[in-house]
Amino acid sequence: MQVEAFSDLLKKYEDYDTSPAAEGMDKVLARFEQPWTTYYFILVNDEKVGVIRVADKKDGSRKRISPIWIMPEYRNKGYATQAILAVEEKYGSDNWCLDTILQEKGNLHLYEKLGYHQTGRIDKINERMDIVFYEKD
Repeated sequence: MQVEAFSDLLKKYEDYDTSPAAEGMDKVLARFEQPWTTYYFILVNDEKVGVIRVADKKDGSRKRISPIWIMPEYRNKGYATQAILAVEEKYGSDNWCLDTILQEKGNLHLYEKLGYHQTGRIDKINERMDIVFYEKD
């Protein structure tokens, strides 16, 4: 699912070192096995339409959403919003962080409408793509 969900972005930005679509299974499994990591399927009528990962070390540091994805045919229907609100309800609505592609305006809109604000940090990945960092207090 992860490869399929991110493959269009990988083709668009050619970020082979950072794209979830280019990750090897060893890296995915390593994240999955972290004791502070929980993955949740995003379900619609019992069908898996996406995933959200929450990293919460429970040590006062910011909780992190990374990654979240919705399968292409289910995008722009509010499922990512619902998933983020659900994990915020479970883990608390403040002290979060995440990052996304600066050039993907739909992603920026999603996070900003949910109260996340840019930190001012932007990492240049390549000539096509930058990563922008968000927090929610």
